[in-house]
Amino acid sequence: MWLIIFLLGLSVGSFLNVLIYRLPRNLPVAKGRSYCPKCKRKISWHDNIPLLSFIFLRGKCRYCKKSISLRYPLVELLTGTLFELGYLGNLGNLGYLLIAGLLVIFFIDLEHQIIPDQIVFPLSLTFFFNALITNYYLLITNLLPSAVIFALFFYFLHFVTKGKGMGLGDVKFAFLIGLFFGFPSALVAFYLAFLTGAIVGSILILVKKARFGQPIPFGPFLASGSILTLFFQDQFLWILKNFF
Repeated sequence: MWLIIFLLGLSVGSFLNVLIYRLPRNLPVAKGRSYCPKCKRKISWHDNIPLLSFIFLRGKCRYCKKSISLRYPLVELLTGTLFELGYLGNLGNLGYLLIAGLLVIFFIDLEHQIIPDQIVFPLSLTFFFNALITNYYLLITNLLPSAVIFALFFYFLHFVTKGKGMGLGDVKFAFLIGLFFGFPSALVAFYLAFLTGAIVGSILILVKKARFGQPIPFGPFLASGSILTLFFQDQFLWILKNFF
């Protein structure tokens, strides 16, 4: 079963690559076969097998011989690995759905500095209606208030920095994270996001890859913090409770 889950994750990762490429370019997701972004030739099915095709083609397009972005096998491998970890940890269907959405947001925001509404809104509605049906009391006493409070906090940061420190996409993303995790787990996700963001930002400034005050996409840090919280929230909550 673990092998089936991993292979399923690879296949889902292949679809996530389609979303990552097409959503920020406003291209139809469900229409048209995959094609090489450099020579525009359509990719045959045997050249579109998750992970294996990249290895067999040695990372190059069969037709134009241009290099294929490492992002494609990376997303597939990450999805397969995280799905496998989710299976071993009894994550549940909503957890798999969140992982898929977080990976799409991570790579789109990293490259384009965009957090797509096409991902955030459907996930938010899915988590809302699931909680409405399965645990209405938890929704109104914890999940929904957490989502609103964290979204308002991020909107405050957006307002204070005039959009330079935090974008509206981050505000919507914060609502999604608060709605899924609730308090206090969402607080762990945000803490990890700000912590890793500060560390990575400082390193980039030190190595002169960024300058002080330069906008850095925050979505990847929110996504990373959420994934870590998804798998290790009990451990992080214990650390925060006992040391802070």
